[in-house]
Amino acid sequence: MMKTDRVSKCALLLAFSGFWVTAIAEQTAPHPTVLHAARLLEVATGRLLMPGEILIDGERILAVASKLAHPAGARVIDLGDSTLLPGLIDAHVHLFLHPGAEDLQTVQESVPQRTLLAALAAKADLMAGFTAERDMGTEGAGSADTAVRNAIDQGLIPGPRLRISGNAIDILGGHEDANHFNPAQHVLSNATYANNADELVATIREQHKQGSDFVKIYETGRDQMHDGVLQTPYQYTVLELKAAIDEASRLGARVAVHAMGEPGTLYAAKAGVASIDHATQLSDETMAIMRAKQIPAVPTFAIFEYFLPAPGAPDPRGERDLYDYKIKEFKRQVAAGIPFAVGSDVGPFPHGTQAREFVLMVKYGLQPLAVLQADLLNGAKLLGWEGQIGELKPGYYADIIAVPGNPLEHIEALEHVSFVMKDGAIVKQAP
Repeated sequence: MMKTDRVSKCALLLAFSGFWVTAIAEQTAPHPTVLHAARLLEVATGRLLMPGEILIDGERILAVASKLAHPAGARVIDLGDSTLLPGLIDAHVHLFLHPGAEDLQTVQESVPQRTLLAALAAKADLMAGFTAERDMGTEGAGSADTAVRNAIDQGLIPGPRLRISGNAIDILGGHEDANHFNPAQHVLSNATYANNADELVATIREQHKQGSDFVKIYETGRDQMHDGVLQTPYQYTVLELKAAIDEASRLGARVAVHAMGEPGTLYAAKAGVASIDHATQLSDETMAIMRAKQIPAVPTFAIFEYFLPAPGAPDPRGERDLYDYKIKEFKRQVAAGIPFAVGSDVGPFPHGTQAREFVLMVKYGLQPLAVLQADLLNGAKLLGWEGQIGELKPGYYADIIAVPGNPLEHIEALEHVSFVMKDGAIVKQAP
């Protein structure tokens, strides 16, 4: 992306923010709204209502059925041959990243500039049907995600409802440190240093003070393939992770980890993290603990696919070998029956395109309904909104999307969201 394009987009965002508040006020109906479509998915059971209708009043769902009594004065929106679903959840995003050299973004772009771009990313994700997201670290922008979350919550800018972590936490020389720059330049890490349990606790307290909802820790890295097997050093011991989890719990928060493989994935499972993200390599022992504790793996296939070299192109980093290994291990994980949530790691690839993750999870072993349940049921629980989002039920937030056709037959439909409602307000509707 050219620098001039980024500056232009930032300027457009400032002009757009006032328009957004007015538009939302106009699109939030003063009277009840009825959505009608050819199909409606009951996520927990997999049953399709044909047709399906939803009655919305304000920001909440009032009723769901195949045919509802329409209140006097209700606005009826017929979405035709589409399927009504809860708004999608992406449990692993980076709003503060965009395509391009990730390590240079934090050096060349100011935090204010990155925050404006993050607001544009949030809008792109919302328009793609993602009405809730977990932002897994600002990659060097500190607690700037607090401002983005709060602006969305206040209706100042469009975006999904967010859980945010602030900066991720890493060790000196760890996965996100500036390891390949001239040391004399003292280039800052993309994460916050914490080298032991005491420093983890202090960092978590500071981030909580600045507005974080949860804690993101790098537990492994960097990664290498040797003789067809992933090798990745751990960064924190079980006791250190447990100290972080205990402190987060004291504050009403949870800990998620970037963990690619053993033994870091085992240490994370033993400590009792909220999720193991990337989760490329899980031992039988690790998977048994994850089943027992219901710790979901978040595979993030989309980011791995994005960085694959073109067919026939050189592959100096061994991306193809890693991807093939990841597919093989994912099939083991599916067979083992561990829980999953859906996260894409969007940011290094364009925001608004991350529904590709659903397609890949189906391609490599899960059924479409299982992927939707992983996203909507497990995702709602992981983000702390269980009973509020992830299903179309009375009392839930009116976060609703429509997709063409039947996603249980063609999961690719999720890449073509035609209608988006968040909090009862229409934010996208086909002409």
